[in-house]
Amino acid sequence: MPTNRIFFYVLFISCFFSYAQKLPQERKFYTTEKIEIPPKIDGIPNEDIWQKVESADNFVMLEPGDGDQIPESHATTAKILYDDEAIYVAAFMKESQPEKIMRQFTQRDNINQSEFFLLDINTYDDGENQTRFIVTSAGTQADARMTGNSEDFAYNLVWESAVSEDKDGWYVEIKIPYAALRFPEKPNQQWGIQFAREITHLNSTYVWNYVNKSVGQFSQYTGLLKGISNIDPPVRLSLYPFTSLVLDQFDGRTDFNFNAGMDLKYGINDSFTLDMTLVPDFGQTAYDEVVLNLGPFEQVFGENRAFFTEGTELFNKGDLFYSRRVGSTPIGFNKAQAQILENEEIVENPDRTDLLNALKISGRTDRGLGIGFFNAITNKQEAIFRDTITGNIRRKVTESFANYNILVLDQRFNKNSSITMINTNVTRNGHFRDGNVTGFLFDIYNKENSFNFEGQAKMSNVNLPQQNKTGFASLLSVKRTKGNIRYGLTNEFANETYDINDLGINFTTNYNNFFWSTSYRIFEPTGNYNTYRIGLYGQHLRRYKPDVPVNTGVGGEFFAITKERFAFGGSMDINSEFRDYFEPRAADTYVIYKPFGSVRGFISTDYRKTFAYDVRLNFEKYYKVSQSEFNLSIEPRYRFSEKFNMIYEFEYSYQNDRSSFVSRNRDNIIFGLRDQKSIENSLDSTYNFNTRQGLNLSFRHFWSTASFSENGYSQLKNQGKLSPIDYTVTANNDPDANFNIWNLDLSYRWRFAPGSEAVLLYRNSIFNEDKLSNLGFDESLDNLFAQPARHNLSLRVVYFIDYNRLKNLFHS
Repeated sequence: MPTNRIFFYVLFISCFFSYAQKLPQERKFYTTEKIEIPPKIDGIPNEDIWQKVESADNFVMLEPGDGDQIPESHATTAKILYDDEAIYVAAFMKESQPEKIMRQFTQRDNINQSEFFLLDINTYDDGENQTRFIVTSAGTQADARMTGNSEDFAYNLVWESAVSEDKDGWYVEIKIPYAALRFPEKPNQQWGIQFAREITHLNSTYVWNYVNKSVGQFSQYTGLLKGISNIDPPVRLSLYPFTSLVLDQFDGRTDFNFNAGMDLKYGINDSFTLDMTLVPDFGQTAYDEVVLNLGPFEQVFGENRAFFTEGTELFNKGDLFYSRRVGSTPIGFNKAQAQILENEEIVENPDRTDLLNALKISGRTDRGLGIGFFNAITNKQEAIFRDTITGNIRRKVTESFANYNILVLDQRFNKNSSITMINTNVTRNGHFRDGNVTGFLFDIYNKENSFNFEGQAKMSNVNLPQQNKTGFASLLSVKRTKGNIRYGLTNEFANETYDINDLGINFTTNYNNFFWSTSYRIFEPTGNYNTYRIGLYGQHLRRYKPDVPVNTGVGGEFFAITKERFAFGGSMDINSEFRDYFEPRAADTYVIYKPFGSVRGFISTDYRKTFAYDVRLNFEKYYKVSQSEFNLSIEPRYRFSEKFNMIYEFEYSYQNDRSSFVSRNRDNIIFGLRDQKSIENSLDSTYNFNTRQGLNLSFRHFWSTASFSENGYSQLKNQGKLSPIDYTVTANNDPDANFNIWNLDLSYRWRFAPGSEAVLLYRNSIFNEDKLSNLGFDESLDNLFAQPARHNLSLRVVYFIDYNRLKNLFHS
């Protein structure tokens, strides 16, 4: 089966490779000029050199319309100059009513409701990979690495900008050093370039080079920058040394730690960059939003460590990289908990592995070949046991010294297509589990850019102490990508031994699933709507071995935004009975859930207003049984001033009479009828003194209870049926749960120099979990506050050192 599929993919690519052509379009070009004396970056572009250079004007509408000329009252002009060190950009944005310019003081990469000027630069002009620079009307900087339509705002560069305003409008000046860009070393540069202006109070976005929203991607519609010649790529070497002081207090114990380390960025050549973190310190990363997890799968957390989020677009190809695996819970953590001998206690059992160092090398040649290499090393972890009678100490290795690697080769062609090979590998010292996964991917558009053909073939190999296990998974998708009517068909397949969980994450295996969708959308305002989309979708899920149906469902959806920026939408679907092969926690065993239907809806008001809110609602009901599920989310936000903003979110969910796994008693699998209720309150508030200094308060309280019906226990029988039984609940096997967690972060951030910052963080956290599911919210909260609280105070200072500036300083 896997061999046939691989052969089919190769044949499939051969059929379409020759038909992929460049996207035809009318393209603007801009010719810049070289200068000897650079302009002052103060936001006031009044130097003579700005008056003599060519103008990029005649902006046209991107949103909500399609290509309409920008009105004269808001005429926008951009200009570019360059010298041997950097490129310089000036933007002149007219505004007939300057008092209506929306601005909000925010920290880096947070635009919020401010108006902004945008610059996209594609130094290889490949229609896919570009760097985005944004400056808001308040002066906030944002930058991102662009891959197609996706933005990676974790990608941070060091550049300069300033803004100013008068009775005629507002202005931007930008300086981008060559050290912040990757470009080919050749006499004459030709870069893709795009300018855009967001006029928030008019709900409009304008671009310099026209973008056809009905076909292709935004990145394929850059103009062409000419005139840059005879510049040498500088030595791209940046150092980020850091120190941190941490004071931690918990349950009567106080610890003080001092850490120091360094991050490094080095341009190996004009195309490739080395990123390295030495003695990493992730003590100030945001807290994880932990929930009461009673399902068969682990909870997935987002990545909050900057090193693992910045510039990782190559490593995310094929969904084989889950960065939280690096430095995660040791693979022997749970076994150590269960292997306590008589008269023993656990003195220490670390729930995280220590990351020693990590590096990544990434870049793309001028022929479109992207190469990425990732490596990380984690230290050995041990559980320590102590005999309470003799005092003897016993140690058990829970995670050995481990090496994590990723290698990616990604060939772009015709500005819209790619073929990729990726390999991930985890090697652990000693007799521990190792893993290796190889993937072959393609993403190809036809010559009209109207159809997309995507495929993946991935093979996993896990080396266990007693055996090896090889698995295979694939994806094949065909989608219409042009015009008002879109449709697509997808097949996803995995055999029963597919396993990428050493460096990736996959929950389900042994499936052969089919998905289809069709939709109608508009690209220009129609009636009272700026945009809307109507769609139908469906799925047919099957088991691979044996070949049996799992579920079939169909549904419809609607999404719209009015001219007043009021968004609303929803969906409704119906499903056949569902065979769940994972809830029983046993191989080749399933439980049947009745047919069900669900309804979802949301509304979102205009964020430009002082007060706005979002509301989301979901209801799910099962046929001929009492099982149901209800979810409600309410998120109001209030902007007190240009400097002070607050967002509050309330979430409530209730699951009623769900047949859920309880335990395994010898060969018997016990289920019970479970009610689960959850309430979550969160708050995010920011006060920014300016665009370089600000306070942030982040708070979350999550409470959840799970209660099993006293007479609702059953035994799982053949063919997924449940048979009622008498099940005795004791203190040891009680499945009820009361879960309570509280997190609060209060931070002050000061960006005291380009690329340099100091962060003072106070962190408070409390946790409690018990079996008292009958308690209400107030009583549970009292029990939570009776637990010891962790107080953590840390100061982290990072200083940016640029090799070129340091060299010039020594020369002077």
